[in-house]
Amino acid sequence: MIPSRKEKDVAGILALIFGFAGLHRFYLGQRGRGILYLMLIFTGISAILGLIDAFTIFSMDSKTFDLKYNRNLLKVTPRKDPSSQQGKAFKTNLEERNPHIQSGKVKFLAYDYDGAIIDFQRAVEHDPRSIAAHFNLACAYSLNEMPQKCLFHLERAVQYGFDDFEKIKSHEALAFIRIQPAFGEFARRGFRFSETTQEAIPLKTSASLEKLEELRLKGLLTEEEYMVQKMKMQG
Repeated sequence: MIPSRKEKDVAGILALIFGFAGLHRFYLGQRGRGILYLMLIFTGISAILGLIDAFTIFSMDSKTFDLKYNRNLLKVTPRKDPSSQQGKAFKTNLEERNPHIQSGKVKFLAYDYDGAIIDFQRAVEHDPRSIAAHFNLACAYSLNEMPQKCLFHLERAVQYGFDDFEKIKSHEALAFIRIQPAFGEFARRGFRFSETTQEAIPLKTSASLEKLEELRLKGLLTEEEYMVQKMKMQG
């Protein structure tokens, strides 16, 4: 059976009018998310999410929409490597010895973003300062519409040496994150969450801070708890 093409305007209209019931998610083939919207229908949360989705869909260009929702109709071979031509930092011997980066790239090129994320996360576990792993994770999370995690790994890539800022502003895989409200301030601060750079943090505390940040993003730490623990580590 040949998969049907999803139309951007149809998805946007469904999100705008029937977003509270998640009809646009069912239309886009995201049955799990559609069911979640139905479960939240009486809370009012699904209506808010529907409006956000409508804004996001209408803000996308057609190419980005097709990459996300019509990728089964696209050819896999022309897909661009998310970290190609990103400078010598990606070509270090250390990263060439990291097998998870290469396997993650293969899955990324095949539009298996969930699988790519798993491999790139393993690459980060292998080398927490891997620029390629963090940048590729940012790309995959952007395509999976997970802005917080995308920004987190994009900041890590910049912190550890990624400096091709024009690529961040133009890379097709990061199109979703660029239309998010938080991106403008994030970019103004030099692609960091705060004005203060973390590069001066001693290496021995860097891994602990990264773990602390992950706990905050997962909702396991409140913002206040996160700041208290962070000050203790840096103190």
